[in-house]
Amino acid sequence: MGITEAQIARINELARRAKAEGLTDEERMEQAHLRQEYIAALRRNLRGQLDNIDIREPDGSITNLGEKYGKRTDHGQS
Repeated sequence: MGITEAQIARINELARRAKAEGLTDEERMEQAHLRQEYIAALRRNLRGQLDNIDIREPDGSITNLGEKYGKRTDHGQS
C-alpha cells in the first residue's frame, strides 16, 4: 500500500497551515497519522530497492542483498 498524491497534498497543506495559523487538535492528529503512513511507505519502497541489489564479492561471486538478509517483511517495525 503506497501513499497517494492526494495524501501528499494534504500533508503539505497541513504543514503550510501549521506554520501560518496553527492546527486544531484534530488536524494535528491527522497530520501525525499521514506522516506515519508516508514514512512507512518510504521504508517499504527503500527495502524493496535494497532487496534487489546484487553485490559482486571480491572472489567474483554475486550476492543478492535480499537473499542474504532474508527479504524481511517487518522492516524493523514491531
